[in-house]
Amino acid sequence: MQKVGKRGGIDRRSFLKNASALGAGLAMPAIISNRTLASSGEINIMMWSDYLPESFVSGFKEKTGITINFTGIGSNEEIINKLKATNGEGFDIVSPTVNRNLLWKDLGLLQPFDMSKVPLEKVNPAMALGDEYWSFDGKGCFWLPHIWGTEGVAWRTDAFTPAGEFPSYYDIWDEANAGKTMGRAHSMMLGLGLGLEGRGEIEPGTMWSAYESPEKMDAVWSKLTETAIAKKKNIKLIWNDADTQKNGLLNEGVIVGQTWDGPPIALKTAGEPVMYRAPKEGAMAWVDGIAMPTGAKNIDQIYAFIGAAYDAKLAGEAIKTHGYNSPVIGADAYGGEVYAKNFADAYPGDALAKLNPWPAEAPWYSEKRTEYANKFLSA
Repeated sequence: MQKVGKRGGIDRRSFLKNASALGAGLAMPAIISNRTLASSGEINIMMWSDYLPESFVSGFKEKTGITINFTGIGSNEEIINKLKATNGEGFDIVSPTVNRNLLWKDLGLLQPFDMSKVPLEKVNPAMALGDEYWSFDGKGCFWLPHIWGTEGVAWRTDAFTPAGEFPSYYDIWDEANAGKTMGRAHSMMLGLGLGLEGRGEIEPGTMWSAYESPEKMDAVWSKLTETAIAKKKNIKLIWNDADTQKNGLLNEGVIVGQTWDGPPIALKTAGEPVMYRAPKEGAMAWVDGIAMPTGAKNIDQIYAFIGAAYDAKLAGEAIKTHGYNSPVIGADAYGGEVYAKNFADAYPGDALAKLNPWPAEAPWYSEKRTEYANKFLSA
């Protein structure tokens, strides 16, 4: 099972193991009960806005007769806030990121899975992190892996050229690109810090040390926020979801931005002059999952969805469209040549070895980060 890395998150070795293992497995049929197949029910899913492309939704409906009622979100905070507001009611599946386990632990808004109904053997073990990070007080597994990806740098190939093979997080803040860049407030502030580390302007490891204690975070982020505010005029667009990232690159004059991998890769696949690549400082890596709220009603349909999500063919068809990566063994074999080319373009050379898995976030870290990000946004 996965080991905790030096920052308390997912270590680089396991992400590299996952990337190396893409295509190493065999496709197996989804486990879906006859009872579910005979139903024509519904399932209510709150998930990242671009994770369920039509190929998956229609394939799932064809296999099971189940209709997906989809609510798209753009942040982990949205998931928590919506479930807090409804006391865990209204949704059958939600999609928290693996490193947010400490935020969910004491909320009482999730219930554990019946693992006898979950075909976890179809998932790369490096991504099967539920037992280790989401087994709250030993009460079972509250989280299953669904999609993994990174946050790095995207650019318009007809308007921007990196200084070398790899771009830098600092490109988003550079005076040379003023008024033509974008990012998400809290993560591009982190990116700014990593860029400054790479330029030798602050000590290496400074940004990750902020996860160690509230005092250390204040020392790091107070100075970081001052720098970000001084450079805020260089930023054209603040995004909070996939569509905003795409629109920025297509219609808003953005030539380089700090983005998730999926949106720019989807544009690239569609023939747009867009490239996504891990920056020289290392892309930020994450795994988004499947979790079951306490108020979930459509239990059979939930396990049918998990079975479909872990079907290599359906998962592979989905990665063709959304541009992220699947933890399902053998899914890449159905992703096609374009997916393989996009993956190679995104992570050339030693890029996979430099991945920065996002550390686990204590509640105090999340609260303070929001305060600093809001200070930047309101400046």
